[in-house]
Amino acid sequence: MYIETVGTGPALVMIHGWAMHGGVFAPLVERLRERYTLHIVDMPGHGRSRDSLLPLELARMATQIASETPPALWLGWSLGGLVALQGAQQLPDSLRGLIMLASTPRFVRGDGWDGGMDPALFAGFAEHLERDYRTTLDRFLMLEAQGSDHVRDELRQLREIVYAFGEPPQQVLREGLARLQDSDLRAGLPVLSVPSLWIAGRRDRLVSPASMKAAVALTPQSQFVQIEHGGHAPFLSHADEVADAIEAFSLSLPA
Repeated sequence: MYIETVGTGPALVMIHGWAMHGGVFAPLVERLRERYTLHIVDMPGHGRSRDSLLPLELARMATQIASETPPALWLGWSLGGLVALQGAQQLPDSLRGLIMLASTPRFVRGDGWDGGMDPALFAGFAEHLERDYRTTLDRFLMLEAQGSDHVRDELRQLREIVYAFGEPPQQVLREGLARLQDSDLRAGLPVLSVPSLWIAGRRDRLVSPASMKAAVALTPQSQFVQIEHGGHAPFLSHADEVADAIEAFSLSLPA
């Protein structure tokens, strides 16, 4: 995997969401690079890792990231949150802390988990991806931008970012949807030994704050922050608030 390293200070790993790449974090990078050494991941098949042969599997990605970065605070957005949470459960010595940004241990509703998305929605995305790639991807980006105070600007940014290194391979997008649809990491929350911060956008249309609060209720040493006017990508529209929450959490961790 391609991992870009910038900045100076304590280590912070950043893992992007579905169809994206590390460039999506640019607003946060600008605010954090003078205080942290940022390790910005492009997951396999995405961005500058387009030619990576590593499978898009949570455990394999977490292990690879841990092998290429020092012990760090791990931040994962959306799908990237599943990778970060897998790392916290599987490799706790590699993490100083965990930040779940608009992310939950299970994305779909069912099996005692009421706050997730309708499984049929994910199935529909996967089905339409085969027939109309660009329209399906654009629908997902629109859901990510909805709820933000700056929907048009955020949607424009997401569209520019997603195609910055060419079209994401269809197979990679299919595998990413499968991870979102099938992954369930709830069982490890009650025994999670890594301190965690859960940052939600109150207007998020993909990951509800209620589902994130439900995860926090299961997790020891956990904190919850809500960005009142944020959607699914609050770091684009409210980067200062997200950066402040990260900084406060980082300062609360043991040296």
